[in-house]
Amino acid sequence: MTKADIVNTISEKLGLEKGDVQATVESFMEEVKASLEQGDNVYLRGFGSFIIKKRAEKTGRNISKNTTIKIPAHNVPAFKPAKVFVEGVKGSVAVK
Repeated sequence: MTKADIVNTISEKLGLEKGDVQATVESFMEEVKASLEQGDNVYLRGFGSFIIKKRAEKTGRNISKNTTIKIPAHNVPAFKPAKVFVEGVKGSVAVK
């Protein structure tokens, strides 16, 4: 499902203009992004949490030059689904 699919589905379900729904979805994504960039997690009860995970410093390899490089510690955004969300997917999606 793409962002356009989400906009179309919400627009049809609620009877709203696609432009308004598009602006709302874009605004939601911008707010989540801005919150994470400020170091704040976003908690959506019953859906999940957008969190910041810390990655420790590690040593990597540049195989083309056969050298080791140091990858510094850094933060990455992550999504942790709520328990209800996980159980719903487990119960309704067949294993492929």
